[in-house]
Amino acid sequence: MFLEGKKIVVMGVANNKSIAWGCAKAMKDQGATLIYTYQNERMEKQLAKLAEPEDLLIECDVASDESIHQAFLTIESRVGKIDGLVHAIAYSKKEELDGNVSDISRDGYALAQDISAYSLLAVAKAAKPLFNEGAGIVTLSYMGSVRAIPNYNVMGIAKAALEATVRYLAAEMAHVGVHVNAISAGAIKTLAVSGVAGYKDLIKESNSRTADGKGVTIEEVGQTAAFLVSPLATGVIGDVIYVDKGVHLT
Repeated sequence: MFLEGKKIVVMGVANNKSIAWGCAKAMKDQGATLIYTYQNERMEKQLAKLAEPEDLLIECDVASDESIHQAFLTIESRVGKIDGLVHAIAYSKKEELDGNVSDISRDGYALAQDISAYSLLAVAKAAKPLFNEGAGIVTLSYMGSVRAIPNYNVMGIAKAALEATVRYLAAEMAHVGVHVNAISAGAIKTLAVSGVAGYKDLIKESNSRTADGKGVTIEEVGQTAAFLVSPLATGVIGDVIYVDKGVHLT
């Protein structure tokens, strides 16, 4: 178990169908101790149903610098140093995920960038003093960052910013022994994807383009995430790893 004895922070578990949950399960299977963050009381109740008694649950609203700061102070006081962080957080107004991209509102654009891209910088800054050497950060992206996917709109733009953030952050964090990467996951029916207009057609089309004709699963994405946060991946820096069963190839 290559994560045995490692302490990993997982941010963004919404329910048992979320990719973040697939990541958490894969890391737990490899022996990791998990620290989950949640946004508010409603999400805490949902997360508490999934987490095991030994897991730690910490409130963290990434829209607030104070909340982020307090969350990582609490993590440090409870577990000390950490060995990895999964950033699986993204958000936009639902009305920005339909229609013409030129109709995106100014505040909707700013909101999507803040929660979906800037939050990676914010949590990395707060977590930086806590990381053990060899630790890894992994965030979640999607092919809409490099292709014009119907209705993905403002989120595609935010994911492009997120991937650029990964490259710049990776160059910085490598100097303190932390490797930073992203996973570009295939289309999976999650709470986040269901906000995109016509998401059922999107998933159907994506699944038809996989190399084996089957859609990628949260478990498959999670297994890659477990590798990327581990010391096994210290040579992988600033990359975007596609876990979509080959959809991006054609």
